This record gives sequence, structure tokens and C-alpha cells, in this order.
Amino acid sequence: MHVLVTGGAGFIGSTLVAQFLASGDHRVTVLDALTYAGVRSNLARFDDHPGFRFVHGDVCDREAVADALDGCDAVAHLAAESHVDRSLLGPDVFVRTNCLGTNVVCDLAARAGVERFLHVSTDEVYGSIEVGSFSESDMLRPRSPYAAAKAGSDQIALAHFETHDLPVVVTRSSNQYGPRQFPEKLIPLFTTNLLLGERVPLYGDGLNVRDWMYVADNCEALRLVLESGEPGSIYNVAADNEMTNLQVTDALLDLLGADPGVVDRVEDRLGHDRRYSVTTERIRELGWRPAHRFEDALGETVEFYRSHRDWWEPLRERVRNR
Repeated sequence: MHVLVTGGAGFIGSTLVAQFLASGDHRVTVLDALTYAGVRSNLARFDDHPGFRFVHGDVCDREAVADALDGCDAVAHLAAESHVDRSLLGPDVFVRTNCLGTNVVCDLAARAGVERFLHVSTDEVYGSIEVGSFSESDMLRPRSPYAAAKAGSDQIALAHFETHDLPVVVTRSSNQYGPRQFPEKLIPLFTTNLLLGERVPLYGDGLNVRDWMYVADNCEALRLVLESGEPGSIYNVAADNEMTNLQVTDALLDLLGADPGVVDRVEDRLGHDRRYSVTTERIRELGWRPAHRFEDALGETVEFYRSHRDWWEPLRERVRNR
């Protein structure tokens, strides 16, 4: 199968590309605009692979998307603006990339007659839940511009299934961590701050709950849904590993031998969802299970950042300059 991976230079996308190419059963074309969070070096290890092709382009650019789609049998659509904090300051680009971009990719994929189309989304589209868990059939109640734009993109992709028979499957994944995550998200930000001897900013009381999943486990689920999911269906993906932000922070302090006194309690962000939680029966019925324990995978993640300062230090400058 020849798969187009949009956003393939990012954290999740480059992990997915690696899994596709390692399987020996896929060729991969990556389309990526290389905005601040798209890192070309994430893909450098594949440049000599005969089954890999890179196209520098924007998902809102029809010519670039058509070029990237040439010869592809399937699409894994990951390209998105994805950082909640940034969406509070500049929501327009989130709507443009996540909604318009998704519509362009879906439209051209339908015209090209692709056999499978995976739209990758987030559990944040459901909003916050105090107790229990959201299922795939629950109403969407996004509470940030980012989550709203992703909810809109979900509906756009599913509309193309209904109206144009595009074989869309949707995944909604929980929070992820792992190597090569851009250092603005909680785990890589706190890890790199601690490695530099800097303080870490923890929002509010630190008791916001997320289900933390290792990126490689999520990508295994994405591949499974792309290949075996029922068109028109949605699959929640999570590791059943709910932790507060304070618990994650404490785990990082312990791994890096840092004093709890380096944590600054900062003013909570606007509309900060208290808890995300989703049911996972549907993805588990396909045979998926997370393979990594949080404690082990977090240690591997920290070791990546400890050993690859040359990768993340320039990226922190991008964060400061935005």
C-alpha cells in the first residue's frame, strides 16, 4: 500500500512513517508545510529509503495535495495545528489548517479514488467530563478553538464519507508523549526545562486529568484502524492511564533528580478542561492493546531528550520566537 501521510514531519506523523516503512509492506509519501512544529530532520533517516518521498507543501494548497496524492492508495491525515495555548492567542490558523485543509485533502482524495482514508483527531473534541468516559457516539462539546477546529474537521471528513463515499475512518486519541515531541507540550517542555536547570510552570492546582499514551502505541492503533476499521466509523484510542498533571510533573522530577521547589504554580489557562476520558472498547475489538507501561516509556522519553540536545535546543528557540 502506498500511503500519503499529511503532517508526517511532526511528532506523531514521523513515528507513524517509521512504523509504515519498518513493516516492509508500505511506501510512504509525506506532505508537510514544515511550519514551526514540523521538523524536517525527523524524516532525514528515511531519505535514502526507496519507499519514501517527501513533498513540501500546505494541506490548503490544492496543487501540492494533488502532487502528493499521485499514486497513493491511502491517506493518513495528521496535518493540524494542535496546541491549545496557541489557539487561544491566534485561532484563525487553527480553523484554516484543521478545517479548510481537511476539506481540501478529503475532496482531492475522493477524486483520486483512494481506497482508505484515516482522519486523525483528538479526545479533546468531547470536552471535559467529571466522571465516566465519553464513547464515540457522545455529543461533541469542544471548549477551545483548537478542539473546536478539530471537531469541525471530524465532521468535514465524515461528511465526505456520506456524500462522496470517501472511505473515512476517524480516530480520537488521548494525550501522547515520546521522543521527538515538540518542546511546547507538557512532558517535553518540563523535561527540557529541567535539563537546562530552569523552573517548570504548572497550571493552576495541577489536578487536571489526562490519559497518557506512548506515541508508538497510538501509531499502532492508527495503522490498525487505517487497514481494518469500518468506513464511516470513529475509534477512541487511549491507554487507560489517567494521571493528573501534578503526578506527571512529580514523575519527571524524580527521573531527573530535581527538587519539587523548582515548580512554579502559574495562573490557569482560559477554559482549561478538567478531565478527558474516553471508552476504548471499539479499538480493542480490532485487537489493539497498549504495549508500553507509563513508567518505562516515560524513562525512555526522558533519556531521548537527555541524549539529543542538538535536536531540541534549536526548537526551543522557535518557541521563544513565536
